[in-house]
Amino acid sequence: MLYRKKRQRRLRRLQRLRDAGRVVDIEGLEAPHPQPPALPRPQAMPTGAMRQFVLNPDWEPEPEPKPARRQPEPGRGRRWANWLLLLVEVGAVIGLFAILISLVDTSNELNQELAIAQREESQSLALPTPTATPVIDVVVLPSGHKPPIDGRSPEPGEAGDIPAHLLPIINAYVPPPIPTPSVEQSRRIQIPAIDVDSPIIQGDDWEQLKKGVGQHIGSALPGTVGNMVLSGHNDIYGEVFRYLDRLSPGDEIIVSTERQSYTYVITKIEIVDPTDVWVMGETDYASATLISCYPYRVNNKRIIVFADLKS
Repeated sequence: MLYRKKRQRRLRRLQRLRDAGRVVDIEGLEAPHPQPPALPRPQAMPTGAMRQFVLNPDWEPEPEPKPARRQPEPGRGRRWANWLLLLVEVGAVIGLFAILISLVDTSNELNQELAIAQREESQSLALPTPTATPVIDVVVLPSGHKPPIDGRSPEPGEAGDIPAHLLPIINAYVPPPIPTPSVEQSRRIQIPAIDVDSPIIQGDDWEQLKKGVGQHIGSALPGTVGNMVLSGHNDIYGEVFRYLDRLSPGDEIIVSTERQSYTYVITKIEIVDPTDVWVMGETDYASATLISCYPYRVNNKRIIVFADLKS
């Protein structure tokens, strides 16, 4: 097409020059090439929607879908409020954990301080205050975790899980006086397997067990025939007997007086009810019985360690 247009312009220009007499035709020269017949102009096929309309006059374009409505973004003030509530919740959880950890740390610190004080007292071998000493039987094993309530008698479950039918006996019970001190009385207990080193106090009521391991009044003296009954707490007042459950038959218990030390060898360990006072019964040989609450911080049972004199 460009070629034809350029040729037509050239022929028209030559014709104007002929008409003006500025071009002379010379015989013998070839006449200009005749103009080729015009070719039919091809028709372009439309595309897209126009193509559909040309091929199908009844065609109608589909309506364009409406754009989804954009949800408005929350304002800056609302976002700050959400962040503030989140920080408050996180702070509350952290504060709760901090309080729990603080309570546990305080309890452990008090127990450690009491354990150190008891260890120092055991090394000094201080003598207790002398008083008279009758022997009185009990119906509940010592080392209970419920303190006596001033002004009224104990109720069921208040003084070491006492059954209701035993309350009259417990309410009538009066702790015996501390025995007159002597050089044969036990002063110190050591259990190397669980790192126990504590003073032994005469008496096993609530006040006496605050000071360390308490020997039941009337039980056998160290190294003599009979049952020497020793009690201690497991999770308060120094936790002196906390790890009795880690002992095994064959482990040694050393009980000292002012004059000498006696070694007892553990024979067995049992878990009993608080009313199983038979474990405190007399024996016809030299023995020792350790008593504490069990399990740790539950204390609805008693753990009993039986040992026999070795030397």
